[in-house]
Amino acid sequence: MLKCLIIDDEPLAIKLIEDHIKKMPFLELVGAYTNPLNVMVSLNQTEVDLIFLDIQMPQLSGVQFMEVLRNRAMVIITSAYQEYAINAFEHNVVDYLLKPISLERFYRAVDKAYKLKFPMTVPAKPIADVYPSTGGYIFVKVETKMVRIELDDICYIMGLKNYVSIFTKTQRIVTLQTMKQLEDVLPPNRFIRAHKSYFVALDKIISVEKQQIHIKDKVIPIGLTYIDHFFKALEGLKA
Repeated sequence: MLKCLIIDDEPLAIKLIEDHIKKMPFLELVGAYTNPLNVMVSLNQTEVDLIFLDIQMPQLSGVQFMEVLRNRAMVIITSAYQEYAINAFEHNVVDYLLKPISLERFYRAVDKAYKLKFPMTVPAKPIADVYPSTGGYIFVKVETKMVRIELDDICYIMGLKNYVSIFTKTQRIVTLQTMKQLEDVLPPNRFIRAHKSYFVALDKIISVEKQQIHIKDKVIPIGLTYIDHFFKALEGLKA
């Protein structure tokens, strides 16, 4: 078990992380705080392996807190601001999660922390339990707003330089995000990268022929770098 703390000045953010923690049988929540100044006493009294830490708080910033912490526990940053990431990683954080935090992205971060703490073992929770086969959603930035997209509606995703186009059953949504950022939040049992410029939803594939994927009226190439992984994923679906 990893004993963990939450430090965030937003109660709603704490509630979301608490809900995610409850779904991870290898995590045990030992406290949640809105004021980082109150945490130091708890750290002297309670064993803590992992801290979920907001980076921007009025009493004490996340960076200032890590300087006081002095590596007494692993840290995963939870923030609505991407610009603090470089500074955070200079303090050897395990991961940097952008709010709102999806369950899939949360799992990847805590799985990394678990393997750092227990390098010879793996979490007991099957990946299928963490990544459901239906439901779920992601948020993407479209101009000045965050837009919710249901995962069940996504057919494929195409990357073009500094933005990506998400093609759903009914529309095309363009967002200023990278393919790597989407790869971090898309559940790997439902979406696969078939090409450097394409993700495809496995349940939307109609046919595969001559290294080409047919989804609706779209033909998507399978890149040589991704071909082995793609066909192994298809074989896994057959099993």
